[in-house]
This record gives sequence, structure tokens and C-alpha cells, in this order.
Amino acid sequence: MEEPHEPRWLDAEEQHAWLAFVSTLVRLPAALDAQMQRDAGISHYEYFVLAGLSMAAGRTLRMSDLAEFTQGTLPRLSNVVARLEKRGWVRRTPDPADGRYTLAVLTEQGWAKVAESAPGHVEEVRRLVFDPLTKAQQRQLQQISRRILRAIDPGNCYPEDRIRALLPAADPARTPA
Repeated sequence: MEEPHEPRWLDAEEQHAWLAFVSTLVRLPAALDAQMQRDAGISHYEYFVLAGLSMAAGRTLRMSDLAEFTQGTLPRLSNVVARLEKRGWVRRTPDPADGRYTLAVLTEQGWAKVAESAPGHVEEVRRLVFDPLTKAQQRQLQQISRRILRAIDPGNCYPEDRIRALLPAADPARTPA
């Protein structure tokens, strides 16, 4: 019988780094959500759904692709899209290329909501994430994030590549945060 291995405990410096990082992971989404609720009356996830559709060719995506883009489950996305449909911002329709799929389509009202909401969102992302960092630190943040993503999912570690694959019409300079 093999003896259990002693865990590789974090040293003091690693523990401080971990606590700072995990606090950021928890607090940043809450801060972004609070800004969107306050300024636009929608959640950050709802905005991300609308923004994803706004960048897609024809402002249309299969629900499964939209779920991948937003990193949400299909049931969660379906509930959110149902709320957005009630507001007239999104409509669902069968995919004419393959009826097994459902398309989410951003309406003109939805486009107007994204256009109205985006400036405040981008300003908050700048204020919370980019303004506190130097350009060198911003590059480090990207490199660090990629390395962590590679450890989590080795086959899907470059979000900008995933976004380009899902949203071929997207302008990388205008990809939402």
C-alpha cells in the first residue's frame, strides 16, 4: 500500500498571492455587475450576452456558441435570453441550416441597449483593471492569465482565439471586457 503524499502547502508569499488573487476573482465580477445594474439596469452577464451578439456576423449566434462565448451553461443562458426576449432585445429562431439548433438574434432595440451600455462598462473596466496597472503590468496580466487558463484547459487557453472563432466578424479592438 502506497503512503499518502504530504500536500504541497503554500508558503507565506504564495498564500498572500493566492488570497489577493482569489479576492480579485470574487470582487471584480461583483463590481462589474454593480456598475451594470446601477447604470444600465441589467446584469453583467446579460450585458455580455448582448455584447457577444452585437459582435457576431448578422448579430446572430447559435445558443450553444453564445453559451461558450459567455462561459455559461445552456440552461443559464436560456433563462437569461428569455428575460432579454421579454424586453425585446433578443429573439430566438430555429437555425435554418440545422433545425436542431436555436439561434439568438440581437434586435435593433438590443443593439441600442448595447450601444447605450458599452461606454460605462468600458470605463469601469478601465478604472478597475487597466488604470491601476502600467503597460508592462497589463502585458504581464495577459501572460499570467494565459498560463493559468492553459493549466485549467490546455486546449482552450487563448480567449481572443476562441472569440475570433465564434465571432469571425468581431473587431478585436472592440471586444467587450
